[in-house]
This record gives sequence, structure tokens and C-alpha cells, in this order.
Amino acid sequence: MGYKRIIVALFFAFCFNDSPAASYTYDYNSNCSKAYGYFMALRFTEGNNILVQEMKANPYNLMATYLGNYEDCLTLLFNGDKKDYEQRSIHLEERLDLLDKGSDKDPWYRLCKAGVILHWALVDIRMGESLKAAGQFRKSYLLLKENRDKFPTFDYNNVFLGLEQAALGAIPEDYKWIASMFGMKGDVKKGVGLLSAFITKHGEGLLKNEAVAYYCYLRFYLMSQHEEVWNFINSDQFSTQNNLLNGFVKANLALNYRKADMALQVLKGVQGSTHAARYPIFDYETGNALFYKLDPTCITYYQRFLNKYRGSLFVKDTWQKLSLIYYLQQDKKQAEYCRQAVLKQGSTQVDADKQALRACKNEPWPNMSLLQARLLTDGGFYTQAFDKIGTRKETDYPSVSDKLEYLFRLGRIYDELNDDARALQYYQSAINMGKERPEHFAARSALQMGFLYERKKRTNEALSSYQLALSMRGHDYQASIDQQAKAGINRLSVK
Repeated sequence: MGYKRIIVALFFAFCFNDSPAASYTYDYNSNCSKAYGYFMALRFTEGNNILVQEMKANPYNLMATYLGNYEDCLTLLFNGDKKDYEQRSIHLEERLDLLDKGSDKDPWYRLCKAGVILHWALVDIRMGESLKAAGQFRKSYLLLKENRDKFPTFDYNNVFLGLEQAALGAIPEDYKWIASMFGMKGDVKKGVGLLSAFITKHGEGLLKNEAVAYYCYLRFYLMSQHEEVWNFINSDQFSTQNNLLNGFVKANLALNYRKADMALQVLKGVQGSTHAARYPIFDYETGNALFYKLDPTCITYYQRFLNKYRGSLFVKDTWQKLSLIYYLQQDKKQAEYCRQAVLKQGSTQVDADKQALRACKNEPWPNMSLLQARLLTDGGFYTQAFDKIGTRKETDYPSVSDKLEYLFRLGRIYDELNDDARALQYYQSAINMGKERPEHFAARSALQMGFLYERKKRTNEALSSYQLALSMRGHDYQASIDQQAKAGINRLSVK
């Protein structure tokens, strides 16, 4: 509805504007600045209202056309509704047709088109349209390279170029053929460096908000700078007040940094927003934070997510987590019901859903103590996790899969408790036992060894560990582990 209102406003503005020689411009004025701020806080109604005002006042301002793309893409990225995707996707060509009316002598001409195309490439990836996304990604990449050649001092290029270069530098092995086919190359360090330089120079303004979001995720996942990113998003430079997007970023990174209590604190503040109800992902993240505490109230949030969500990502994962929390509550009937739902609902586009399906198709119910240790470790409750398995022995677990998990979990706990020698010992044991098996524990152990060695500045050993992780094939979480290992090699390799 927001986009329709903008098109109507644009139509009337063109019909009744009495300027005979008006030309298209890219004017990031106060209205555009306000609209951008609202969009990047997921406050779309307010953002659209401002854009309507701008289009009536300045119908030839193509910056408003560019900004109108954010509602579509952010909504689709967060909610993943396939029907919504089919309805909104026609807006891409409509916007590009309008942006084509600008002057190609203006550096914003190619940048705005590249940005719109890149945002839709991210949406296409979200919707499982990988080949389509690769084509859009290439279009954006080539536009940005051309713009950089024509306007080398125009550093707004660096926001999107930085993201694209870093992403290409860490592309998983299974997707490398796409980049090769399109002649694209990347470099994690150079990409992050471009974003860093932009953020340092620009205190505020267009692209700053998303540059910061890209920068945080790239540094966290591809540069493994967890502590630095965590300090940044807890500083005055990163506010979550009245900003749902920043709230999501902070809560999501808190969960991935094993700080479930902090994530809950952020999510409680978010849940109080009238806008949060539009995005079921916040219920999913709240459920995860409680799940890692072994708190059965996660059930309410997971059920709410499944009831409201219209996408397919993380659906199998959610049903599996429901089955596990019921299992921990010794409600075998509900646990089995949820496990059967894993087989029938959702997709296997992301690693978490692939693992959920494999676990529910092929594996028996997990060992109770290992499951508790795993969840508590993922939540950052290391002492409690150790209490669950620290006094046990490998021989207490009859299956090879459980033995492997036991070795890996103890390695992770000792790693987080800064006992490097024991962590490395257990990681190596997991690798020795599981390097030819389908479970991900051996590959994850090699990856974690790489992180540990990298922290200790033991570069050669870190590189060997990352290479070892990449050499293991056919295991769970293949794409995720490969990407992180490849990023590690990229960080440490001397060019």
C-alpha cells in the first residue's frame, strides 16, 4: 500500500507540475534524510508519508525513487513471504525505468541503480533464487566498477562495493562456480576496509545506517572480530532506541556471540514497539534466547512465530527446537508431533533447516546431558554446561555420534573458559574420530581450532586448521563452515 500511495503521488505530481524544463536530479534533502531514517528503523508508514510529501514537492527528485525501494526489500528480507515477493518484484523494473531518466554524468545515476539491484539480489537469495540473484549481483557489481572508474573520488560507491567484495571473498565452495562464471573476484579484508573508511568519514547521512549494519556482520562473521563488534554495538554509536533494525542486529549478534541474556534484554525492549508485531522474526529470536536457557516459555514464542510467519526459512529449525524443548520436558507425545512437522513443513534452503531435517529423519532422540550442554553453551552459560557433562567420560556414550558430540562440546566449553590446551585436545580428538563422518563436529572442531590459533597469532597453525575444515565434505552445516573457514584463510593470507 505504501508503494501505491507513492506512485499515485508521483502521477499527480507529473501531471500538474507546471515547470516546462524540469530535469531529473538526485537531491538528498531533509525530506529524503527523514525518510531514510524511518526506513532503516523499519518504520515504513512514517517513511512513506515523508516520501509522498517529497514527490509532490519535487517530482523529478530521483532520490525519492531510490529510497522507495527500501520498504519492499526490507519487508521481504524480514518476512520472506513468497506471495508478497511475487507482487512486489515488479517494482524493480519500474524503479529502474525511472532511474534511467537521470543523467549518466551524475555519480548517483549508476550508484542508485546499483543499490536497487543489489537490494533485490539479496531478496532473491532470501527467496532461494540463487541464479537470479547472481545475475543481479553481477549487474550491480559492474555498475559500481564503472562508476568508480568515472568518479574515483565518489566514496559512496564503497558501501556497496565493500559488501560485494567481502561477500565474494568468502563465497562457499559450492557456489564458487557462479562467481567464476560471471568473472567476479573478491577480498574480505579489502571489502571491509572500504566500509570502514566510509563510516569513519561520514558521521551521518545516506547509506550510513546500512554501511554500519554491513560492517558489523562482515566483521563479526568474516573477520571473526567478535569482541570488537560487540563493543561497537554496545556503544553510543549504535542506538536501538526507536530503531527495530538496530534492535534486530544487536539481538541477533548477541545470540551468535552466545549472550542469550543480553539478547533477551534487547528483545524485550523491541517487543514493546508497535511495529515489532509486523515481523515474526522477533518472536523466533526471543524463542531462541529462551531455548538456550532451557526455559520452556520459548514454546509460546516459537508457536507465535510459526502462526504469523509466511516464509519458509527456519521453519524446520523452529519445529525441531520445539521438539527438543518438549523432549527436555519429558513430553514425548508433543516432542514426536513436532518432529513429524519438521518432515512436512518449511524448506531446506539454509543450513539450520537442513540439519533439522537430517536429525529428524535419521537420528534417534539426542542424549539428554549432551543436549543440555549444547544449548547452555550456545547461550553462554558455560559453567552450567560443564556441570552437565564435565564429570562424564567418552565411554559413557555408546554411539559414535554421541562420542563425537561429547568431544566437541567439551572442547567448546574449555575454549570459552580459556583453557586452550584442553580445548585443543578435545577438538583434535573430535577431528580424529569424525573427519570422514556426516556429522559436522569434526569440521567445526577444525574451524574452532583455527579461531583459537588466530587469536593467539599462530598464523600457520590457524591456516592449516581452516584448510582442514574445508577439506571435510558432506557434513552438516557445510556452507556455513566452509564460508567461515574461507574467510579465515582470506584474512590471514598474505597478498
